[in-house]
Amino acid sequence: MRVLITKFRHIGDVILTTPLFRNLKLNFPEWELDFGINRGCEELLLYNRDISNLILYDRPTVKALPFPARLKREWNFFRQFYHRYDIVINLTEGERGAIIAYLSGAKIKIGYPPKKGIFKSVYTHPLPPQGIRHTIDANLDPIKLLGGKIFEKRVYLHPDPIAIKKIARLSLPEEFVHCHPVSRWLFKTPPPDRTAKIIDFIQQKLGLPVVITAGPAPKELEMVHQILTRCTIPPISFAGQLTLSEVTFLNRQATLFIGVDTAIMHLSAANNTPVFALFGPSGAFHWGPWDNRLMESGYISRRGEQRMGIHSVYQRDWECIPCGKDGCNGSKISRCLVELELDKIFRRLEEMVSNQSEEGFQSIGKK
Repeated sequence: MRVLITKFRHIGDVILTTPLFRNLKLNFPEWELDFGINRGCEELLLYNRDISNLILYDRPTVKALPFPARLKREWNFFRQFYHRYDIVINLTEGERGAIIAYLSGAKIKIGYPPKKGIFKSVYTHPLPPQGIRHTIDANLDPIKLLGGKIFEKRVYLHPDPIAIKKIARLSLPEEFVHCHPVSRWLFKTPPPDRTAKIIDFIQQKLGLPVVITAGPAPKELEMVHQILTRCTIPPISFAGQLTLSEVTFLNRQATLFIGVDTAIMHLSAANNTPVFALFGPSGAFHWGPWDNRLMESGYISRRGEQRMGIHSVYQRDWECIPCGKDGCNGSKISRCLVELELDKIFRRLEEMVSNQSEEGFQSIGKK
């Protein structure tokens, strides 16, 4: 049985599909599973044995082409799916996945129907609305439609093993807090002075050094620079210097992770490194850091501070949250992240570090 799963979104979205692959293999070990994703999301999947083939869509390159060349490239991409699969599972809304499902010739087509257009009836097994369920739970809905059983909800990472050699050469403290303070979407990011105060508290009051990572995009690096200049004691920074695999291995050595709603937050949770996540306009009920030991989401409220196992989410308890917008009134600035309640954040961080000291993390399979 040849099966195609598609998820043409970002790295964090793709990481959260790994429980689906694991459960498909546990239910149907003889099935061959291909995965269609955007180029740039593949690094942590290359060594995943549940996936037979990765099919990459190079979105930026295609978009930059002149119109005739773009049409040709799109056609060449779509035709590789023609009558090749028995089952297609599309985990996102939109027409790209629906077109692929149509062309595949699959007898079983599972996905979210487009709201309009000629492909809105393409799926033989429409997926139910996500509602306020966690994305991991929504990604596992195809298992139920296929008559299978959900054995686990663990998120898997498969970083490039060569990357560990670079991390081994870094001068990392024996214990440290890993901070990834910036999202590619800056409206998910607190102002630099707020982040700097949190870093100062961790380093000065909790006595733990902070190690910062960030993506290589200029706007992310500029934000990190603004944070560093405001810190009383500058943290160690590897911003823009590490691959995703290298960040994965660095994170596995951390005592704690603090950051915003990003792929690195999900990566940390998958590593069983305790997460303290700062949420603004997005909903933790969809995107909160998942505790790999558990089968039920702990994010049952629409907003506010919440916990799931070893992970915590800080969020303001305002009626406008989660708005899902790119800042208040499209301003690219989210007031809920500007007006952080630092005292609450400090208390929870102190509690998490204290719990770590009392219990350790050997018992949860961290190291």
